Amino acid sequence: MVHRITQVTVRDVRFPTSLEQHGSDAMHTDPDYSTAYVVVDTDSGLKGFGFTFTLGKGTEIVVCAVRALAGLVVGKSLQEIVSDFRGFYRLLTSDGQMRWLGPEKGVIHLATAAVLNAVWDLWARAEGKPLWKLLVDMDPKQIVSCIDFRYITDALTEEEALDILVKAREGKQQREDQMLKEGYPAYTTSCAWIGYSDEQLKQLCTDALKSGWTKFKVKVGADLEDDTRRCRLIRQLIGPDNTLMIDANQRWDVSEAISWVSSLAEFKPLWIEEPTCPDDILGHAAISKALAPLGIGVATGEQCQNRVMFKQFLQASALQFVQIDSCRLGSVNENLAVLLMAHKFQVPVCPHAGGVGLCELVQHLILFDYICVSGSLRNRMCEYVDHLHEHFTSPVVIHNAHYIPPKDPGYSCEMLETSVKKHQYPEGDVWKQHKNS
Repeated sequence: MVHRITQVTVRDVRFPTSLEQHGSDAMHTDPDYSTAYVVVDTDSGLKGFGFTFTLGKGTEIVVCAVRALAGLVVGKSLQEIVSDFRGFYRLLTSDGQMRWLGPEKGVIHLATAAVLNAVWDLWARAEGKPLWKLLVDMDPKQIVSCIDFRYITDALTEEEALDILVKAREGKQQREDQMLKEGYPAYTTSCAWIGYSDEQLKQLCTDALKSGWTKFKVKVGADLEDDTRRCRLIRQLIGPDNTLMIDANQRWDVSEAISWVSSLAEFKPLWIEEPTCPDDILGHAAISKALAPLGIGVATGEQCQNRVMFKQFLQASALQFVQIDSCRLGSVNENLAVLLMAHKFQVPVCPHAGGVGLCELVQHLILFDYICVSGSLRNRMCEYVDHLHEHFTSPVVIHNAHYIPPKDPGYSCEMLETSVKKHQYPEGDVWKQHKNS
C-alpha cells in the first residue's frame, strides 16, 4: 500500500484550563491548554494525527504556519517520505523562503512538529505498531537515517550515533520486557500549580501519595515567602525520602536564580527547572556551577528551540537534566538527535509533559531511550500531569506512578472527534458558552 498523502487539515483546539488555574506558573498565569491539531489523509483511507502544544492565544498563528507547510507534504507517499526521512525533515525545515521565519525555531518549528508528528503517527499505524515499538524494532542504521546531523557533528557524528545504538542492543529485549511489565517511572506536577490554594495542594499531595507517587514538582518563582511556605508544606507532606523538584518557568535573572534557589536549598530539591531565559546557555552554566555545591541540578528543555541549542547546553555543562519536548523540537526526528547527544554527554533525559497530549506523545520517546539508547533508569523519570487525557482515543495509562507502554498503533495523537468539535476555537460549543457567560 502506497498511502499517498491527499490532504493536510489543521484545527485550532483549545481547552479553558485557566478557569481552574490548571497549568499555572510564575510566568504563565492563565494558560488555556491548546493544540494546532493536524490530520493527514491518504488515498488508502489511512489517516495520521498530530499536533503541537500552545497556551491559547496565538494558536491561530501556528495553524497558519501548518497550512503554509502543507504544500510540501501533499502528493508525497508514505514510502517516499520514510525511505529518506532525513531529506523530508530538511524539506520542511529548509524551504528556501519559509526557513527565514525560523530557521528551526519559533512558530514555524512548532508547525513543523505538528506535521511531522502526524506523519510519524501515520507510519506507525501503517506498520500496525505503537510508535515506541516502531522505533525499537528499527535497525540502528534506519534510526540514524531519520536524523538531520547538520550543525551537530562537532558534538555527535553519524558514526558515533550508530555506535551508541549498536552497543545498546545488548540487553535490549530484557529492557523491553521490563517496560512492558513495570512501566517507566513518572513524577507528578499536578499537585502544585502556582495558582492552587494550600488546601488544594495538601489534598492533591495526600491523594497522590496514596496512589503510589514518590516524586513531586512544585511551581515557584513569583514570591520567595510564598515559595518557602509551599515547599515546606510539600516537603512535610511527602517526607524526607521522596523526591522534590522545583520549577520557575524562566522567571529570574541569573544572579536572582542563584540567590532564590539557595534560599530554598533546605527543602532538598533535586533540580531547579527553567531558572532563567531558555535561550541563555551561559546563564544556565553559571547557575549550574553555583548550585552544584548545594546538590541541586539544573533542568531545562521544554522551550529549548532545537538540537543545536541542546548541543550547546550539553557542551557547556549548563544542565544536569535534559527535558525533551515532543512538540517543541522537530518531532521524533530531532528528539532522536537529542536523546543520542544526551547519552554521549552522560546527562539523564527527563521529558517535559506538562500540557494537553504531551504525556501521550513523550512516553513513546522515553521508552525508546531506555530500551535502545541509555539502558539506565538512574535519575530518570518522565513528567505526568493529570489533565485532559479523556479527550484522546488512546489515553496514557499510569499504574503505580509508572507509564505503561501503549499498545494501540500510532503515536497516541488522535483526539476524540467529539472533543475536537466541542473545543474548536472560536466556534466550538465550549467557547460559545464561555463567550456568553
